[in-house]
Amino acid sequence: MSSARLSRERYERNHIRDCARCGRRASKAANWSDGPICRTCLHKAENTHGTCPHCGAARLLPGRDSAGAAICRDCAGITRNFFCSQCGSEGQLYAGRLCTRCSLTDLVTVVFDDGTGSISPALRMLADRLIASPNPKSTWTWLQRSHVRGLITDLARGTIPLTHEALHGLPNWRTVAHLRDLLMASEALPQVDKQILHHETWLAHRYAELAADQHERLLRAFATWHQLPRMRARAAIKPLTPGSRTFAGEQFKTAHAFLSWLDTSDEDLATCTQAMLDAWHATHSQHQHNSLRVFLRWAMSNGHMPKLRIPTPTAPKAAPMSQRRRLQLLRRAVTDEHLDLPTRVAACLMLLYAQPITRIVRLTLDDLTHHNGELHLRLGDPPTPVPEPFATLLLKLANDRPHLNTATNSGARWLIPGRRAGQPANPSTIREHLRRAGFLTGTARPAALRHLVLQAPAPVIAQSLGYHHVTTTRVAAEAGGSWNRYAPNDHSE
Repeated sequence: MSSARLSRERYERNHIRDCARCGRRASKAANWSDGPICRTCLHKAENTHGTCPHCGAARLLPGRDSAGAAICRDCAGITRNFFCSQCGSEGQLYAGRLCTRCSLTDLVTVVFDDGTGSISPALRMLADRLIASPNPKSTWTWLQRSHVRGLITDLARGTIPLTHEALHGLPNWRTVAHLRDLLMASEALPQVDKQILHHETWLAHRYAELAADQHERLLRAFATWHQLPRMRARAAIKPLTPGSRTFAGEQFKTAHAFLSWLDTSDEDLATCTQAMLDAWHATHSQHQHNSLRVFLRWAMSNGHMPKLRIPTPTAPKAAPMSQRRRLQLLRRAVTDEHLDLPTRVAACLMLLYAQPITRIVRLTLDDLTHHNGELHLRLGDPPTPVPEPFATLLLKLANDRPHLNTATNSGARWLIPGRRAGQPANPSTIREHLRRAGFLTGTARPAALRHLVLQAPAPVIAQSLGYHHVTTTRVAAEAGGSWNRYAPNDHSE
C-alpha cells in the first residue's frame, strides 16, 4: 500500500468525524461535551451571543444542552477560552487571541500610520468610522486586501495627495470609488456628486488613451467647458442619476467617432458641410444622433464648425401596456414572496405611482409619514396615501433594509440603501432586478401615468407625484383625458 494512501487513511481516521450538530462528515475543529464539531458549526458557535437559559448570564453561547438550546461555556463544560486577551470580551478569537474588534483596531492603526507611528490626522475620522463598524469582520477582511492597504497607506503618508484629482487616475477604480465615498462621508474629502466624480475619472482615462489623437484638445474643451459645468449646475439642484453620467460618456465617445468619420473623408469639423452631416445621420443609429446633438450645438456656437441644420430626431413609440396587464404585475409584486423586498417595493412604486427608478432609489425614511393612522408617502406635495397591502410591504422594507450592517451605510436614511458610503442603491441594480423579475417592460411606468391622468386632473397628479405639469398634461392629451383645461394651481382648499 502506498504511503500516500496511508496518509489519507490516517488523516481520515484522526481528523474526519460526523459533526454532532449538523451531521455532516467533515474535518473536526473541536471536540466538546456534545461531541466532535465541524469548522462551520464552530464558527457559528463562536458568534452566537445571548442569554444562557441555564444560568441567566448574557454572554457567548457556544455550547448546546440536551434539548439543543445554546448555552454558555461554563454550563456546557467547554474548557476552551473565548476571552479576548486585550479587551476581555467573549467571542471568536484571531492571532494573539484578540477578538474581531481588537484585531480590526490593530490593523487600522497599522494601515493608517502616517509614518510617525500614529494614525494620520487627516484620516482620523475615517479610521474611527471603520473601527466602530457594526460588522468588524467584514471591515477587517476588506482592509486585509493588499491593494486596499497600499492605497490607504499611501494616502496616510502623503505619497498620494488627499484630493479628488489625485484619485481620478488610479487603478482598481472600484476600490478607489468605494474609498472615495468613505472619505467624503468622513469629511476627509469635500462632497462632490458621485456621478460627476465618475465622469471625471472616466475622462482622465479617455484623455490618456487619446494623448496622441489630433482631436484630444477639442474633446477635452467640450468636456471641460460644456459637459462638466452643466453637470455641476444640475447637481447643485438635485443629485445626478447614473443615466445622466452614462449619456455624458456617450456624447464624448460619439463626438470622437464623428470627428474620426470626418477624417476618413479628408475633412475636418471646420469644413463640414450640410451634405456630410446629413450623410452621417443617414448611416448611424437614432441613439448616436441623440448623443451627437449636444456636441454639434456646442461646436457651432463656439465657432468650431459652420452653423448647419441638425436633423430632427424621431423615436418610434411602443404600444401602451393594458390596464389588465398592469394590475397583474402589481398583484404579483404585492404577493410574490419569492422576490426580494426592495424589488417588490420598487415595482409597486413604478406600477402604482408611475415613479421612475432614479426617483425611487432616492426615497428616504423621512418620506414615510403617518396621518390619522394612515401611511403616506412623500412623492410630491401633499404626501400621497399608501393603500393596503402595499402599505404593509413598504413598512416591512423600512424596518428591514439591506446593507446596514457595515461601516459604509450603518446610519443611512435611504429607503433602499446601497453598498457605497452615503449612497442609495444603484438605479442600474434595481433596474436589472426589475427586468429579471419581469416588471421592467418599458411600458409599465407610462401605463401607470396614463391611468392616473385619466382618473384626476393632470396638474394635480403632477403636484402629488413629483412630475412637471407639462408632462402630465401631454400624457393626458395623448390618452384622451377630459381634464385638459384644468389649471395648474393650488386646489388644496
